[in-house]
Amino acid sequence: MSRSRRALALTLFSGALALPVPALAGGFYLQEQSPKETGRALSGGAAAADDPSIVYFNPAAMTNLPGIQTSVGGVALMASAHQTNRGSSRTVPGLPVSVPVTGPSGGNPFDKVIPIPSFYATAQVTDRLWLGLGVNAPFGLKLDYDAGFFGRYDSLYTNLKTYNIQPSLAYKLNDNFSVGGGVDVQYVKVTLTNALPQLSPLLADGEARVKGDDWTVGWNAGLFYTNGDTHVGVHYRSGIQHHLQGTQTVSGLQGLLAGSNGEVSAAAPLDLPDIVTVSMMHKLTPRIRAMITARWYNWSVFKGIAITSPAGTNVKELHYKDSYSVGVGGEYDVSPALTLRAGTMFDRTPTNPQYLTTRVPDGDRVWLTGGATWNISPAFALNLSYAHTFVEKANIIRPDISYQGTPAAITATTLSQTSGNADQLAASFTARF
Repeated sequence: MSRSRRALALTLFSGALALPVPALAGGFYLQEQSPKETGRALSGGAAAADDPSIVYFNPAAMTNLPGIQTSVGGVALMASAHQTNRGSSRTVPGLPVSVPVTGPSGGNPFDKVIPIPSFYATAQVTDRLWLGLGVNAPFGLKLDYDAGFFGRYDSLYTNLKTYNIQPSLAYKLNDNFSVGGGVDVQYVKVTLTNALPQLSPLLADGEARVKGDDWTVGWNAGLFYTNGDTHVGVHYRSGIQHHLQGTQTVSGLQGLLAGSNGEVSAAAPLDLPDIVTVSMMHKLTPRIRAMITARWYNWSVFKGIAITSPAGTNVKELHYKDSYSVGVGGEYDVSPALTLRAGTMFDRTPTNPQYLTTRVPDGDRVWLTGGATWNISPAFALNLSYAHTFVEKANIIRPDISYQGTPAAITATTLSQTSGNADQLAASFTARF
């Protein structure tokens, strides 16, 4: 390949590289970190302190759990999303007009059942010191649209996984106040694909695929107050800055674009948000408890993403916004063996209407939940929960430019209305020693 043609290929390749990764900047934080919390719409948060999952929500509140306690469980997430083509189009180099982009709606891109497992353990070492461990998956997303999907130049396949290991400790200052914190050792793995347009819309599309992974460390800390009838918790979880290293593969391009086919190394940052949680639980009667939790997510740190390849660095602006959620819930002890709970939560999407994408079909969410705990014995308990999530409809206007800065530049604009909802079934088993 001549030097000039190789330079053109790298430029085209760099433009292709910029397509899939920015879609990661949506609301892919997984709220489902505790089957017990799911039943009260996460309203217990940093204050309930009645389950080992408090390791994740506020390790300071471990001091409310005597002895050694463990909890293992998971959430079965059943999500659905639907895309409706509202006039998607693409340009053709050398022609003054755009042509329609057609194809099926892509079907439901989510797996029928998405498992979200978790494990937590707490141990009282002395009358003032507690240790804890949490293993969970706080961020994640997996979508797979059908072949030929009309939004294929925006996204086809998305698979983002995180695994978080959190050793923690808590110290009881006195009968009312405790402090605690932990280290978050987090692994992330990402695979993304999207179609690449040919110079002629009559030819079969090419494909861009990016893969990368990274290990990074963050931290979290909290405060816990109790007077017996009222609990108050405040927790901060640091943002985590991942630096993904991997490869980008382009295949299937024809004609003058064929020189871009191949695989090169690629790198991209992935900034995950800080999270601040404030919670309160109050005993209204010996059998009834009310809870409220508010959270703030610093998604505005994710202003854009820079992708580095042998051709240089491309930056895609994202302009995500800080978001928040508010959950309220209550519990009723029917008997010493049975507790019922319910809750609702409003969860604001961090996505910016000007930068919506089919890769993260997101909107504001409202949760309605219910659950129960069966205390099998003083040592063992079973938690069961159900939640339904209503997701607000949103309109996507997504222009993606392939081969930007060259005569072959093509703008594919995805116009879609997205809608969806989700159901969750959750269960965990708690053991106390």
